[in-house]
Amino acid sequence: MDSLREVRRRNASAWLIPNDGSRTNHRLRADMRRYHADDEVDVAIVGAGAGGATLGQRLARAGWTVVLIDAGPFWNPDTDWVSDERGSHGLYWTEPRQIGGANPVPLGSNNSGRGVGGSMVHYAGYTPRFHPSDFRTHSLDGVGADWPISYGDLRGYYEQIEAELPVAGQDWPWGDPHAYPHSPHPVSGNGLVALRGARRLGIQMRVGPVAIPNGRFGNRPHCIYRGFCIQGCKVNAKASPLITHIPDALAHGAEIRPDSHVTRVLVDDRQRRVTGVEYLHDGTLHRQRAQAVVVAGYAIETPRLLMLSATDGYPEGLGNEHDQLGRNVMVQGAPQVAGRFGDEIRMYKAPPPEASTEQFYETDPTKPYRRGFSVQNVSPLPITWSEHVAAQGHWGQTLREYMRDYIHWATLGALCELLPQPDNRVTLADEKDRHGLPVAHFSYSQCDNDKSLITAATQVMSDMLRAAGAEEVIAIERYAHLVGGARMASRPEDGVIDSEHRVFGVDRLYVVDGSVMPTQGAANPALTIMALAARAADRMGSHAARS
Repeated sequence: MDSLREVRRRNASAWLIPNDGSRTNHRLRADMRRYHADDEVDVAIVGAGAGGATLGQRLARAGWTVVLIDAGPFWNPDTDWVSDERGSHGLYWTEPRQIGGANPVPLGSNNSGRGVGGSMVHYAGYTPRFHPSDFRTHSLDGVGADWPISYGDLRGYYEQIEAELPVAGQDWPWGDPHAYPHSPHPVSGNGLVALRGARRLGIQMRVGPVAIPNGRFGNRPHCIYRGFCIQGCKVNAKASPLITHIPDALAHGAEIRPDSHVTRVLVDDRQRRVTGVEYLHDGTLHRQRAQAVVVAGYAIETPRLLMLSATDGYPEGLGNEHDQLGRNVMVQGAPQVAGRFGDEIRMYKAPPPEASTEQFYETDPTKPYRRGFSVQNVSPLPITWSEHVAAQGHWGQTLREYMRDYIHWATLGALCELLPQPDNRVTLADEKDRHGLPVAHFSYSQCDNDKSLITAATQVMSDMLRAAGAEEVIAIERYAHLVGGARMASRPEDGVIDSEHRVFGVDRLYVVDGSVMPTQGAANPALTIMALAARAADRMGSHAARS
């Protein structure tokens, strides 16, 4: 019988996605089985989002036999996505979860994804880098934790991913100053408001960066500025792994298994190494043997799966010998402030965000808090906008008046670097999901530094809108972007994985997603997750070469 590598090489050309705009057979090809149940593949990757898809694409290119297993569907933008805010909620992970703590975090639309492509199918397309200081917050500012890697370790991978997506934006002056592959997009009314307010207050802003080419790119059309970036880009102008790295992974022999919920990572207790994964598909339990396993389920599901994979040899879960698994989960404080203007703004008519500032990103020694925040213009669609208005206590006729006035409002949003705390953690609850597995319980509480940052960011945004001419401003508190829970550290006493993404104490088990981040910065995490995955692929390749 032909080896798996020979089959992959022979069939690779048949899996190429046409460069003529055709995507009709994308789902069919993903559902086709390439490997048999008894085959032992080189790597099984749990989750096909920013981390899993990027890693799988690179390992497939390097000649590995790769199976990506995802609990959600393999989306077809032509048939599955709609130009309707409510009709897009299927993109979000809404399986049962429990929340608690002093400041519980709502889970769903703005911090969890469902299906191949993960959260990036409904992210805003915003792709800033982390700053060099984000990797040394404890050394520099006495808060958070230092990463066991530096910004320099990721710089080249940032550049790779920015070129592959590609990213459009003005030259970036903050952090590590750099340019972007594509020029910035034109700015709409919402962005012009942000730029005007910033200019009058002496705040520096830039247009972009967004993973939306300014023009056609390959078989992807120009952005049509329809305002549905965070509901799924039906025209595929916005980059996500679903339309960038997944097709290339398929073309190089990877297999995608959608609608397949991994229930356990399988390990050999005696040899202390992984042997594969167990998963449910159409109600039937399957196993996939693998030389290596990568968990890329993000900040809630990754700790949960590693806990559910407990054995006699790992009674508290994989990578949890020192009770670090599930700890230090973070969200970003994401308050938004809206301002009402006499002119029509039509804030939905652009890829959000358009204009951004990181002027407040770093620790300011004159302030009573450590670390900082970024500010962007954002574009809530009408249903989300109604939540903003209702949060002010407006109902009935007043709510209807605000909704009729929607086109006159502009909105700014901040991302505040809330600090990692050990008691902000994921554990297993007594409640069971539809598969009979314990659901995740996520407990979260803000510290005083977190609260001060959110207050400061809200004030800056209010000042910017009033400086731009707003007649009225309203503010809402919210969260975004889950990270942490399987922290990268130098020692198992401090985290779950080492600097090369290997889970402490379990041979050939890796975690490659946002859960590995020791800190979160004041930047959207997608680009950093992809850069980490690209680096992890190189490191995994070097391990294989030495073994």
